[in-house]
Amino acid sequence: MSAVTKHVLKNGMVVLLKEVHNAPLISWWVMYRIGSRNEPTGMTGASHWVEHMLFKGTEKFPPGYLDHEIDRRGGSWNAQTSFDYTAYYETLPAEHIDLALEIEADRMVNAQFDLEEFESERTVIISERQGSENSPLFWLGEEVQAAAFRVHGYHHEIIGDVADLETMTRDQLYNHYRQHYLPNNAIAVAVGDFDSADMLAKIEAHYGAIHGGEFALFARQEPPQNGERRVTVARPGSARFLHYAFRVPAAHEEDFFALEIVNSILCGPSGMGGGGTDNKTSRLYKTLVETELTASIYGDTTPTIDPFLYTITATLREESTLEAVESALGREIERMRAGDITEAEVTRAKKQARALFAYSTERVTSQAFWLAWAELFADYGWFESYLDRLNNVQLEDVKRVAATYLRPENRTVGIFLPTQPGDDEIEDDEASA
Repeated sequence: MSAVTKHVLKNGMVVLLKEVHNAPLISWWVMYRIGSRNEPTGMTGASHWVEHMLFKGTEKFPPGYLDHEIDRRGGSWNAQTSFDYTAYYETLPAEHIDLALEIEADRMVNAQFDLEEFESERTVIISERQGSENSPLFWLGEEVQAAAFRVHGYHHEIIGDVADLETMTRDQLYNHYRQHYLPNNAIAVAVGDFDSADMLAKIEAHYGAIHGGEFALFARQEPPQNGERRVTVARPGSARFLHYAFRVPAAHEEDFFALEIVNSILCGPSGMGGGGTDNKTSRLYKTLVETELTASIYGDTTPTIDPFLYTITATLREESTLEAVESALGREIERMRAGDITEAEVTRAKKQARALFAYSTERVTSQAFWLAWAELFADYGWFESYLDRLNNVQLEDVKRVAATYLRPENRTVGIFLPTQPGDDEIEDDEASA
């Protein structure tokens, strides 16, 4: 594999190129530096809504046309919205990559936001949120996040608040698109079977004439947390959940890598966005699951631009008491904070991380995504040096980070208590973990 090369077009668009000649495929991503963290009250959910609208066609590519064209070429395309970004991609046989370049250049400028389509999508997105609301963990996560962030845009869910989804106008949403979907607010990445000079020339041809513009990203700094916060959610469900959320540093800070080791020791590795592996060797699995206090336990670290949350979520067994589970969880966390961590545990965590990294970044699509995301919250070198920086974490770093961030006064605790179906407007026959 070749090294990554970075280029900046005259209009300000950042371009990352990485040649990978294992298979005749290319993945093309365009990631915009606009996500739910940049949405003020009244506009929550706007970035996700724009994501939907950009699949509604342009004058050049009418609705439905591209689904057929990409499918018949053996490719795939999709999009995603997160706290910090909105991203669109196509992965295609190398010979058809011009189509991907043309698609994203076109909808960077020419999305139509037809009023009828806009209103139709309002219904779709509200229904999507209602579908999420069938999960107790959605309600619990929303309440915990709102309590953990009272000022910052991480306060609200990516999909947005119902009040805003019901009242946002077509012109407000279109202005959100025009203000932020600019080449100088975008990171474009190609990974796959191409010659870099040829690819850069193609990108210049498709995007070089698109004008950049002035924009301001809405962002508010969250003040320090000065004590434990607790929230309880009582809704229909078939299980109880306990959710701990600790305020932790942004991904570009070195402590983030030591936190990855902390999580691996406590809960098992969560992987580079690709899901975790077997966590039966983790401390909390042995303490909570093997003793039948909980049915499951998992932890999660999320790379973000600004400081975010390290979360631990437990699904309680019917016969367990909340007090017993929280007591057992607290003892294990205090062991970590007291420095009761071994070199062998750190070494095993690093080994697990290497395996997960290899598995979750083997495809050109995932490599392109991670290069774009890393460039957004730090720089693409974060991804390229991920394993080296993880390997450089020492036992003392893990002890220090555990003591610093796993403090009770640095956490928000969420508890989900199920009520009987029928006690609320939304019935839920299953608890989703």
